[in-house]
Amino acid sequence: MATITLTPAADPVAIAQWLADRISAALASTDGPIAITVPGGRTPFPVLSALVKHDLPFERVSVWPNDDRMVPEDHPASNLAKIRAVLEPVGAQIVGLEEGQTPPRFALALLGMGEDGHIASLFPNTNPQATAPARVIRLTPDPLPPEAPFDRLSMTIPSLAASDAIAFLITGDAKKREIFEAAAAGQNDLPVARLLAATDQTVTCFC
Repeated sequence: MATITLTPAADPVAIAQWLADRISAALASTDGPIAITVPGGRTPFPVLSALVKHDLPFERVSVWPNDDRMVPEDHPASNLAKIRAVLEPVGAQIVGLEEGQTPPRFALALLGMGEDGHIASLFPNTNPQATAPARVIRLTPDPLPPEAPFDRLSMTIPSLAASDAIAFLITGDAKKREIFEAAAAGQNDLPVARLLAATDQTVTCFC
């Protein structure tokens, strides 16, 4: 079970500093590249925009989406395109998801969470398991979110739980914080709770 650190009222600049420190430490521990995974949606992009202002060797960092919509990259709903637009100009390698992929162990997994407790595109109806054999799967949320009614590609719990560091961005949403805290206490069985139960890492939640 994860150990939880709650960091309330953190702004994008402070969160970006935290991420930069973790990425810098991971890079210092190896001569080779590292991999991180980041969410789509709206919440992470002010943080990622602040992160790229840090003087890091981004050319040694590969960045994977937690999940993506099954749309062409030039579609407005593409997470990959949005991540590429922010991080590729500083030299990061952006990796698109494919069904059946085996991602590397991530130095850092940055995650969002929905009000239904979903993480990546692991919605409650998908019944995600910590023992899932696949690392990247294709699925259909039910109900389909009206703002993004598309099938998805998603990391599974084993891909995310094995990360060296895990952080959640749920800033400024009291309902999400309540759901997250209940999940951390084992008071629900939502996808976020299953992830927290599947890792022994310290998980930082910016709330």
